[in-house]
Amino acid sequence: MRISRIPRRAVAAGAVLAVLLPLSACGGDDDGGSQDTSGKIEGKITFQTWNLKANFKSYFEGLVAEFEKKYPGTDVRWVDQPGEGYADKISADAAADTLPDVVNVSPDLVAPLAKAGLALDLGKVAGKYEKEYLPGAWKSHQIPGTDGTYAFPWYLNTGPLFYNKRLFKDAGLDADKPPKTYDQLFDDALRLAKKSDGKVATLANVPTIEDFGRYGVPLMNKEGTGFTFNDAKGVELLTEYKKLYDAKALDGQALTATPESTGKKFLTEAVAMNPGSALDLEKFKKEAPKLYKNIGITPQISSTGKDNMYVMGVMVNARTKQTPAAVAFAHFVTDARHQMEFAKKVAIFPSTQGSLDDPYFTEQDGKEETRVRVAAAKSIKTAVNYTPVLFSEQMKVELRNAVAKALQGKESPKEALDNAVKNCDRLLSQS
Repeated sequence: MRISRIPRRAVAAGAVLAVLLPLSACGGDDDGGSQDTSGKIEGKITFQTWNLKANFKSYFEGLVAEFEKKYPGTDVRWVDQPGEGYADKISADAAADTLPDVVNVSPDLVAPLAKAGLALDLGKVAGKYEKEYLPGAWKSHQIPGTDGTYAFPWYLNTGPLFYNKRLFKDAGLDADKPPKTYDQLFDDALRLAKKSDGKVATLANVPTIEDFGRYGVPLMNKEGTGFTFNDAKGVELLTEYKKLYDAKALDGQALTATPESTGKKFLTEAVAMNPGSALDLEKFKKEAPKLYKNIGITPQISSTGKDNMYVMGVMVNARTKQTPAAVAFAHFVTDARHQMEFAKKVAIFPSTQGSLDDPYFTEQDGKEETRVRVAAAKSIKTAVNYTPVLFSEQMKVELRNAVAKALQGKESPKEALDNAVKNCDRLLSQS
């Protein structure tokens, strides 16, 4: 996927699922596919990435050449699809039975493919590699209600929070001890809003499913048949956000905010905390030296002790005619050495065990890029992917609409979340 500030899983997995439903009865072994990985690694396979060719052409061409040299008799054709419409492309290929042998996916994209029997269970045929990856990354491509793992973990990302030390000091808060948990965040945000007479908000974003996860809300039942974020703890979280909204501790435009608009508010010191990247740090240095002088970096807010990770994976088509070669190449792309090489070309993190202990991720060198990288790498070791793999874009809209109604006082937090869960469960049952 295109790598920008923080990879967002903005893919219409529901659209993929709708097209794949007629195929679900077929299973992964039909139409000539084989799950036997014991054969010779040879033959032609196609590898598809997600909007990576523009910036990383030489890297992937070298990767393919290296694999073909290691395994004579293999022929890897690399194709790259645009970021826009990627889910639709996978949907069309799946329906036409032209899905590539090895595919770059996010967890929410692999879920419908796995349900349709089109994603190879790597836990079953390549489970020996599990120990090479971080536990949270390996689990990210598992589907509730199944025992399988349907993609090798690839690159990870997370984002530390920036905060404005001056605004914290002005509110009488300890600028060297920013909030770590949501309870601390709520207390500090209300105090900051009161001190500034509502002129400075602490946050500019409404809570998402990831916030519910980091607050400790159970999001879905273990069977994968229903959502549970409307439990007492979920209602508690939304109630606290309602208090922030009423006190202007949550920016008044949060309901329609974009990453660009929230970034601008942080830049102009109208918001005290905002997620970001090394690119933003450089921007602050050039465009807002006053802010830059007072910038603080802290991990994501979490009451569970674990941050959220964004994860990409590499899936093998269950119907590939060249299973040994496809599995070998998917593992080759995501092994520790190649992940480390890729991470040094772009601001992402390896999902392999021990890689984050490399000095590249632990030692400062005075550069702003390194300052953010080290801060993020520290938290990603134990991070988890809170967003349920079955939580589609339509479901995200349902939750966002429910949050908006609660913050505006149109529905109580409990009523809003009950309705959101009801609508999300309906969408889930349709799949």
